[in-house]
Parts: sequence; C-alpha cells; structure tokens
Amino acid sequence: MQPKAHYISNIVEINIRQNFHHVPMSRIALVQMQPKLGDKAHNLEIIERAIKSTDAEILVFPEMFLTGYTLRDRFNDMAEDLDGPSVQKLTELAKDNERWLVVGMPEKDPEHTGLLFNSALVVEPDAPPETYRKMVLANFGPFEEELYFARGNKMPIFDTPVGKMGLEICFDIFFPEISKVYALEGADIIVCISASPSVTREYFEKILLARAIENTTFIAYSNLIGTEQNMTFWGGSQVIGPRGNVQAGGKPFIEGIVKSEIDLSELEVARQFRPTIRETRQDIMEQMGEFAEFDEESEP
Repeated sequence: MQPKAHYISNIVEINIRQNFHHVPMSRIALVQMQPKLGDKAHNLEIIERAIKSTDAEILVFPEMFLTGYTLRDRFNDMAEDLDGPSVQKLTELAKDNERWLVVGMPEKDPEHTGLLFNSALVVEPDAPPETYRKMVLANFGPFEEELYFARGNKMPIFDTPVGKMGLEICFDIFFPEISKVYALEGADIIVCISASPSVTREYFEKILLARAIENTTFIAYSNLIGTEQNMTFWGGSQVIGPRGNVQAGGKPFIEGIVKSEIDLSELEVARQFRPTIRETRQDIMEQMGEFAEFDEESEP
C-alpha cells in the first residue's frame, strides 16, 4: 500500500496568497570584480567604488571577496567576527549609502576560539550585520575547505528590497534540498555567492537554471573572476527569473557589474503555471530526513 501523500499546506499562505501586484521593482547588482589576495583594504575600496557606481538597492560580492579565496594557512589571521574592523567599515558603507551588501568573508566565531566559517556577510542600513555560514564544504579536487572551516547549519531568510532572500555559497547550490527548504520557507530570491573555477563552469550554468525552475524563485549568482594561485575563476555572474530565463548576465572572464530589476509579480505567474511549491510532498521530504546525518562538528 502506497503511503498517503502529505502536502506542505502552509505554502499556500506563505507564497500563493501574497499580493505581488503592488510591490515596486527593485534592483540588484552582482559585482564581478577581482579581489586582491590577502589585501582587505584594497578589496574594501573596490566595494566602495562599486557602491558609488550603481543605484542598485542591494549589491552582491562573491565568495571570500573580502580576502580572496586561496588564503589557506592565512585564513585564521585574516578572519573577523562581526565586530571586526572590515565588518564595521562595511556597516558604515551600508548605512551612509542606504544600501544592502552581501560580501563573502572568512568569519571567526567569537564564542569558540579557532572556529572559522566560510560566510556570506549581510549588512543593511538600519540593522546589525548578520551572516550565513556555508553548509556544504568543498573538499575534493583543488578544494580543501574542510581543513580550515566548520560547517554552518542555519538558514536565515532576510527581508530585503528585492524580496525575501535566502543565501547559499558555491557548493551548496549542488544540493537541491537547501534551495527547496528556502522556497518552502517563503524565499523570493536565492542569492548564491561563489568561487567557481573555470573547470566547473558547465555544471553551474546548468544547475542554476534548474534551481530557479524547480523552486520558482529568482536566482542571483555572483562568482569570482581572475586567477589566484592554481585557480582561474570564470565569473559568469547572472540573475535568473523564476521560469529559468536569464535576465542579466556577466561576460565570462571579464570584470563588470551585472544589474537587474527584480519584479516579484513574476513569482505569481511562475507558481500558477508550475506549482512546484504547492505540490511538494511532506512524506518525501521526511524520507530525505531519515537518511541525513547530524554532523556534531558543524556550527554550534
């Protein structure tokens, strides 16, 4: 006998009954610039120039943009907690310019000495800074993140000018359950910051479209560019609509700022024609949970 299908009933309240018609469009900017490895002051200058060059309400910078990605043994020295000087500077920039910023950085846990996270810092004009901590660390091929970082286990959603925003970092996007949970929790847009080298370009170009379509959410992907040690990052930053249409995209291997308007009314249309959120089955999600292991070495 087949188990009875249980559907996620509160999704109707979260996503379908929202009135998108009168939400004004806001702009997002994905900053595809090359940071200088180990030079936070230089990279903060890039961030400040980017803020002044665009009127977008939210600017997104790639994974580890504050320090560069291939720091290795220098991560511990360069990491900061949320009271650190670079975070304070970014908070001032957000407040003075009335912008939201998402910036990749190595984060120190102030309560656990020596514990570091690969984090996306979120700063806004009128609130204290927060972070999302990468949940699935890349530790294969040229990647060695588990040598330096602990896993995050929290999935905050931020109320931003471009809608309710969930965050992922690079390899996270390969795990569809993360994006699905964000969609079920009411995310309008999933922002993925990344340090994807050119050898993984083909995978990301396919997966990003799939995540947008299967969850009927906007996807904003901000990737590093340039060469650090043995890695060449391809860029390819892009904004994808909830039906899989690429709204704006950066040229591979070329610096620039990718700007796009986010029209939340597109979510209503996408979810009427492909009701993937409404039809998500609780019993299947529970079966997935039965196979998942809790990692005691992850975020406290």
